[in-house]
Amino acid sequence: MNCRRLLAAAVTLLSNASWAIEPPWGKAENLGELRVLEQTSVCTDNKGHYVVVAPHEQRSHQVFYGDEKTLTQVALPPWVLTGTHFLEPRFLNKTANSNFRGLDMRVYSEVEFDPSKKTCSLRCGEKTVPLTWVEADKAQELLLKAKYEPNPQQFEPYALLRDGQGSYYLVERGIQPGSEKNFRVHTGPKGRLKKQEMKDIVSDSEGEIFSTKKGDLRLVVDRAATPMWIEKKRKVELRGVPVGENLPMIYNELGVYTGARLGNPCDDQ
Repeated sequence: MNCRRLLAAAVTLLSNASWAIEPPWGKAENLGELRVLEQTSVCTDNKGHYVVVAPHEQRSHQVFYGDEKTLTQVALPPWVLTGTHFLEPRFLNKTANSNFRGLDMRVYSEVEFDPSKKTCSLRCGEKTVPLTWVEADKAQELLLKAKYEPNPQQFEPYALLRDGQGSYYLVERGIQPGSEKNFRVHTGPKGRLKKQEMKDIVSDSEGEIFSTKKGDLRLVVDRAATPMWIEKKRKVELRGVPVGENLPMIYNELGVYTGARLGNPCDDQ
């Protein structure tokens, strides 16, 4: 029994170690790392949540979010935006530019901060939340003690279809490097979609075919033909629904992402 407990503990430690990531300042052991740490700002909502804005070579800044024990890396936006922006489809900013260099800014939120004035705020869609600046000594103490984890999102919406009866078919694809061929399929009426135990059997430039292990259910997404849901011998034609134009509906109404944390500061708003 003791051996089993030791083995379980070892597995847990290895799992946690592989999940943790290195912060931008490493262990703050040299001049370069110390400089990055000093340039990092920390703000709080005074409810136990912290927003961290650190330097980033490609995006100017990058954001971490969490509590004093664990901080999660917020997914970086496309290169045309700075790292203080992040995709947040749950909060829609109706007045934002719908086509800024090809990006729909209505589904992006951001952290606004000014180190010279020691001010910080969070914007989730049209909602602005004031944050309190954390002084340098306390901020650095928190940053050096916390554990850092990658963004928890493993999948993103890839294709959305709908039949004539109002049922939706959502295909998700893996977003982590090496997981681009991992797919999940959810089907059902709005608000009650359920994940199907399916596997990808075909994926190429012309589309995808997903099937259950028994092969009695198939979702065919073909770029050259009408999308089709096949259940035994019954075929149902589907209509493609643009994913990019319907992100707020996908995240707020289908039910697939209800209660899910996206690993950004709007999770608790």
